[in-house]
Amino acid sequence: MASASDIPYYTPRQSPPAGTALGDNAPTLFTPLKLRDLTVQNRIWVAPMCTYSAQDGHLTDFHLVHLGAFALRGASLTMIEATSVLANGGITPQDSGLWKDSQIAPIKRVADWVHSQGQHLGIQLGHAGRKASTIAPWLVERGMSAVAGKDIGGWPDDVMGPSAIQWGEGYVKPREMTAQDIQELISGFVDSAKRAIAAGVDVIEIHAAHGYLLCSFLSPISNRRTDKYGGSFENRIRLLIEVIQAVRAVIPQGMPLLVRVSATEWMEESDEPESWDVPQTIELAKLLPGLGVDLLDVSSGGNNEKQQIKLSNNFQVGIAGQIRKALYSAGITNLLIGAVGLITEAEAAKEIVQEKEGTVQMTDEQGGLADANIVLVARQFLREPEWVFRVAYRLGVEVKWPIQYHRGTFLKNSRI
Repeated sequence: MASASDIPYYTPRQSPPAGTALGDNAPTLFTPLKLRDLTVQNRIWVAPMCTYSAQDGHLTDFHLVHLGAFALRGASLTMIEATSVLANGGITPQDSGLWKDSQIAPIKRVADWVHSQGQHLGIQLGHAGRKASTIAPWLVERGMSAVAGKDIGGWPDDVMGPSAIQWGEGYVKPREMTAQDIQELISGFVDSAKRAIAAGVDVIEIHAAHGYLLCSFLSPISNRRTDKYGGSFENRIRLLIEVIQAVRAVIPQGMPLLVRVSATEWMEESDEPESWDVPQTIELAKLLPGLGVDLLDVSSGGNNEKQQIKLSNNFQVGIAGQIRKALYSAGITNLLIGAVGLITEAEAAKEIVQEKEGTVQMTDEQGGLADANIVLVARQFLREPEWVFRVAYRLGVEVKWPIQYHRGTFLKNSRI
């Protein structure tokens, strides 16, 4: 049995990689997709999941097991959780980080394993901003937050945001970022991107969602600046644009670049006169292909404690579809869309990415256009690490399993 290359121990070469459809006529969910020089064998990705288990920003054996399990079981791209580009950018003191060179090696260990399975690894780079320096969520009541003090490795006197506006109870009131802070942040993204490349990561995602730093610059609720980074739509998106440009300039031409946004703050029912919403996200999305962004990862919420979110399965998928349709209507077809948010069922995952008749021509009311090109799944993978195989079985698609698991495939007529 041929051995996987570029790894210092024997493991069989998975050819084709797990999660590859073996028959003809597979649904779009189990067909390949090309992003620049990267080709994935299916449309199921593992979304970034904060696990608050790093040591001084360094990944540990936990992350090798946690992330490696998904790659082994057929996810075509596994994303490393939100990884801070500066030392004061973690949500908690236990966040993943890439602000110093010693943090490269643990990521490379994960990348080497993922690559040995014929799969791909991404990383989400970000900064927590005004939601930084809190304690791990399992130490507080669900839905609550508490500040991490210096005694447990926090930095409550060095939390920063676009404006000195506290997120809510249990968070530090941030200081307003200076021009120097902004330049140091951009440099942090650049340096972290270079380290991610050195670690062997295949995809970089810029985190501009969920109320973290770049997201909070987008919103007129959290950004009250009067300089060139605040006020108008053009000013509020300026920092994100500059980060995208700076990162794209230092990563390989063939490396895909992703951006995650909160497409709406869910503040439509609040008394705020203006908030970040889907129409503004669409206007931002129209700019992204020209900046070298390959996929927009559509999430929502997280920037205000008064948000009104009605959670349900696939609750954000329609927003992704709305954005994709608007882009196509504007003649923009070169920005892929990722859908995320409580995606749990096989048929739903299939329909999210399944193109219908008339896609290019947009001939009918729906245009035949799938809501997204990719589904990103998080919590369901925690419940079912083999979710790719379960989805394939439920859809009647024969897929490749890991060689070592060949005796464990689902039996015909099993209740899966």
